Amino acid sequence: MRQNLTGTAALTRLALRRDRIVLPVWTAIFVLLAIGSAQASVEVFPDEASRIKAAEAINNSPALIAMYGRVYDVTSLGEVSMIKLKGLYALFLAVLAFFTLIRHTRANEEAGRLELIGSAVVGRYAALTAGLIVTCATGITIGTLTALGLTAVGLPFAGSVAFGAGWAAVACTGAAIAAVAAQVTENARTANGIAATTLGVFYVLRAVGDTSGPGWLSWLSPLGWVLHLRPYAGNRWWVLLVFLVFIVAAIAASYALVARRDHGAGLVRPRPGPPDAAGWLRSPLALAWRLQRGSLLAWTVGFLLIGAVMGNIAADIGSILDNENAREMITKMGGVSGLTDAFFAAELGILAVVASAYGVQSALRLRSEETSQRAEPVLATAVSRPSFAMSHLSLAFLGSALLVVAGGVGAGLAHGAQTGDMGRAFSRVVGASLVQIPAVWILVGIVATLFGLLPRWSPLAWVFLVAFLLIGEFGSLFELRQEVMDISPYAHVPRLPGGEMTAAPLIWLAAIAVALTVAGLAGFRRRDIG
Repeated sequence: MRQNLTGTAALTRLALRRDRIVLPVWTAIFVLLAIGSAQASVEVFPDEASRIKAAEAINNSPALIAMYGRVYDVTSLGEVSMIKLKGLYALFLAVLAFFTLIRHTRANEEAGRLELIGSAVVGRYAALTAGLIVTCATGITIGTLTALGLTAVGLPFAGSVAFGAGWAAVACTGAAIAAVAAQVTENARTANGIAATTLGVFYVLRAVGDTSGPGWLSWLSPLGWVLHLRPYAGNRWWVLLVFLVFIVAAIAASYALVARRDHGAGLVRPRPGPPDAAGWLRSPLALAWRLQRGSLLAWTVGFLLIGAVMGNIAADIGSILDNENAREMITKMGGVSGLTDAFFAAELGILAVVASAYGVQSALRLRSEETSQRAEPVLATAVSRPSFAMSHLSLAFLGSALLVVAGGVGAGLAHGAQTGDMGRAFSRVVGASLVQIPAVWILVGIVATLFGLLPRWSPLAWVFLVAFLLIGEFGSLFELRQEVMDISPYAHVPRLPGGEMTAAPLIWLAAIAVALTVAGLAGFRRRDIG
């Protein structure tokens, strides 16, 4: 066994070096969102009566329970303020964990890097162990920093520790699921799909168990366990043992599967493809579409569903935020006077930031194609460098715009059905989503510029996204100066519906995105590949 772990420390250091930008950025996102949410909730729910009203409104809405979970203690400030992060954001943390684990295991193996490393003195279990160490350590770090931050803003210490422990447990659970998925297939994208599908099933089990179905269904899901841990509402510490048993069993299964399969192979052999490519697969854009269509479809469905839930919530926002401080906060974030309009403006802005994350991920595919040496065979043909780069950048631009529209369509349809005025509600909400697109494209332009001029620093685009997110989410609440607020492209988007529509900022944002892209393409034409 000891020989099988040889080289684990070196591979762990290598993984940390490769993710020295991405993991700190995502750690900052989760920790600061949790702290910011807690800090804002102190003002939004200043007394017990306001907390009870908000909690009862959530518990009386099946859509909110399905999305976030149930509030178990309606008087608890921590329970009411952290319900969104405890339910939905735990899923996001698990997604981060399985992407990280598969990146350092199956993706390395598929690209041939592990075969090169394995020719040295590296044990069979070293790569999997290093991936688990890095991923679980990241989750534990996020949980620890979150617990300290929540305590610092005034939430109870025991509840904050339970909340942080729940997040850490969910991250380790996501890593354990991914560890098994990475042994099943030879392809990293398929492994990611297996892990994502598994988490999706767990999310549905939790949602059904907490709403219409038998309650025991929620206990079949790790995403239900994090709610049953009940931070700030009793702190059921023993639920962590349920997490521990699942994590240990899944990791043990992954090690057993590693021992049974050949290097580079999966337990399930891939289906052979056709001997000849399809007729439409004759351009770099078609190839980029073939590579990214699965993820774009999944993102689009997710945005439609989230938008639909958001549209259902909007009609009841007055009962959830039934106090002056809450109304003032949501109005500040939306920038308009009408509470429902302000809610839509704020939430559509958040969806735009998430769509930007897709745009960054999609555009960064350029860099991964280059570093994995798949770009060179394409460029060795008659394909020019600008054509190759624009194939992926076009999908990033169009895909991120599609997501924004999908969120608006879902919200508009749901809100129209709720209010009974489908035509007016749909057009206003979809119009409000469309104005977000130029700001989203700024992030894609930043990736293009970094890829063309400073390719090794391309992941720095995530840092820009985090900075814009924090400025947009908490700048008005913390009364930052307008000069600081204007750094974020999202600050220049008209606050629709309800606000004044001005085209000039949108034109400027689109022009800046184009200029950044052109600069990146010019740099890519002049630099060496790799």
